[in-house]
Amino acid sequence: MAKKIQDPDYLYSVLLPYVNWHTRHSYRRFEVHGKEKLPKDGGLIFGVNHSNTLMDALVLLSSNNIRKVFIARGDIFKNPMVAKVLNFFRILPIFRIRNGVAAVRNNDDSLNKAVDVVHDGVDLYLFPEGTHRTKHSLMRMGKGLFHIAIDASKQFGDQHPVYIIPTAIEYGDYFRYRSTAMINFGEPINVTEFLKNTTEENEAVNINLLKDRLHNEISKLFTYIPDDEDYDAIWEIVKMKNEKRAGGLYKKMLRNRATVEKVLKYKEEHPEEAKNLFERVNDFTKERVKQKISVMSTARKYPLINFFWKLIVLLLGLPYFVASAAVTLPIWLTTLIIKGKLKDKAFSNTVSFGVEFVLFPIIFIVGTILLFCNLPWMWALGGTVLLFFSYMLFVDYCELCRRWISDVRWTFKTKLRKQYESLNLNNLF
Repeated sequence: MAKKIQDPDYLYSVLLPYVNWHTRHSYRRFEVHGKEKLPKDGGLIFGVNHSNTLMDALVLLSSNNIRKVFIARGDIFKNPMVAKVLNFFRILPIFRIRNGVAAVRNNDDSLNKAVDVVHDGVDLYLFPEGTHRTKHSLMRMGKGLFHIAIDASKQFGDQHPVYIIPTAIEYGDYFRYRSTAMINFGEPINVTEFLKNTTEENEAVNINLLKDRLHNEISKLFTYIPDDEDYDAIWEIVKMKNEKRAGGLYKKMLRNRATVEKVLKYKEEHPEEAKNLFERVNDFTKERVKQKISVMSTARKYPLINFFWKLIVLLLGLPYFVASAAVTLPIWLTTLIIKGKLKDKAFSNTVSFGVEFVLFPIIFIVGTILLFCNLPWMWALGGTVLLFFSYMLFVDYCELCRRWISDVRWTFKTKLRKQYESLNLNNLF
């Protein structure tokens, strides 16, 4: 009997803990919420927003130790060797009409395998938007997820129900390595129960009803902003209001959503005033970006205080930073070179992850051997610990330095600070 994609694999099981550890440590803060909502009695199909290329799948993979299978767009399976690697990582292809009619015919095989995954009680993850986009919004969803859910329910729903699990990933930053990541699972959609109770016999209509419901449920799970001409201004307002307030990622998301709700209400009740405000916010943003000032600095009421404590931390950490920069030079230099050639900047974090994933174990092993060959074991052990955290320290130090420079600029940009104060965001929202 041919091996199924969801069957246990020894090599996969050996690699998985390291991959998951590496993924979680690619973020300064990593949170998972809503796991208690996941049903124990059926097949689970997860519909997830898609905003950060391969990192989305890696973040989901590290959310728990349960077996998972993913479905990705078919065009990345063109190369037979790549297809074999992707299959090893438990990724099935699904093709779209843009890939050609011949390719779309292969979907039947993938969909049948996907239904079998659900039947075997293995979690199936899909990105129904079909492509990634670095926005706190949602695109139109494809039909593949819903075909799988309906087919699975028809085949074995009488034995155990089939659920679609609305799932959202929210990142602190789409482009900066070691930002933050949060996964939020929503209320399950019981597809089997839905099909039993619906009076609609047309499957296409039922698919559209499920699409609308999933879209609505996912939009409740992260900082969702309607994707219209005011998106950029609203997102800027949200960041300026909530970027530096204390609390975990989930609480921050709730504050973001509350701010979005207030802004949208203001837009509805005062359309002309809102239009004027959004224009001024966009003008401020352009100048802020031009001056290379972080939005985090704008939240500082007393930027000089932050200036001094960051300076103290930077000075204390400077020797370790210099050593870390030297040791990890192959990683950050390779990363910079590859990122400079990227056409789609959304792959920035995927590149950072991939380069570190490949090169850091080599640096760590070689460095550890050299330390123990040349130093007393106590010193060598201490050096090994410092080496282990070296790249994380290097990245975090660079980020702190960037924010410190931003605070300095913000302190002395009196005109820009007055422009910010004139927005009156704290009183409006």
